Amino acid sequence: MARSQDRRPGFSRRAQVGIFTGYVVAVAGVLLGAVLLVVSLFNPGAFSFARASAAEVARPLGVAGAETRVASQGIFAAIGAYLNAGRQNAELSREVAAARANAVAMRAIEAENRRLKVLLGIAETQPRPIAAARLIGSTASSSRRFAVLSVGSRQGVSKGQPVRGGGGLIGRVIETGPDTARILLVTDPDNVVPVRRASDGLPGFVQGGANGRIDIRLINSGINPLHKGDVFVTSGSGGIYPPGIPVAVATEPHRDGATGHLASDPSDADYVLVLPMYQPTAVSALEATQKAAPPPPEDEKP
Repeated sequence: MARSQDRRPGFSRRAQVGIFTGYVVAVAGVLLGAVLLVVSLFNPGAFSFARASAAEVARPLGVAGAETRVASQGIFAAIGAYLNAGRQNAELSREVAAARANAVAMRAIEAENRRLKVLLGIAETQPRPIAAARLIGSTASSSRRFAVLSVGSRQGVSKGQPVRGGGGLIGRVIETGPDTARILLVTDPDNVVPVRRASDGLPGFVQGGANGRIDIRLINSGINPLHKGDVFVTSGSGGIYPPGIPVAVATEPHRDGATGHLASDPSDADYVLVLPMYQPTAVSALEATQKAAPPPPEDEKP
């Protein structure tokens, strides 16, 4: 008798078992994923070890990708500079003339500042960077804003240390592995940076938005004195960020402050510096006080 040509699973017990096993594995995978998602939402620190391990494994690929990105940017920049050489030359000539005029005034101001510091006996000490590193990964497509550094605890990096680029503040370290570190960018909604206006010291704070932009808000309420182009730097309040690091530039003043852009875009930073905390003792004391404080009272039910 000729073999039946019907290949439906109903005629094969092995096929039925295979299909049933596939369903079981798929349902188990969905349930496991749901459990992991719930745990990550209510306890984000539970998977810090797994994230650090994954970052360590992906570190060589991240470094290679960063080097490739820098090389490609250099090639396109060279082509664009060649095509726009004439226009750029005229613009640079005007900028050089303006810079020379400003340099004279700046030298006079610097000389006056040195004389006043000598009279007041003020000695400024600049913190020595912990390490220099590349940004080898980021979450640009997510509502959260994180990045991964190519250095970790072996290079002296620890939780809470500020990270800055050539133009200004990038973020702070929140997790470390042996040779990688995870940083919370300034543009993340959970990151609040105390700042002051560079021109007159007006206090405020910068907070990231879910859309990747930042909001500049003032501590004192009243008439909004902000203007487009105002530059804000770290104030040193809170003890994490050293004072004087550029953070943001106001672009769209509004009733409660202004919307702005970062002074240093992480996507344009080839290398960054990890700095020591400004006042680690004060930060540790504040964290201990917060841990020792009783939980807030629950609202009384009617």
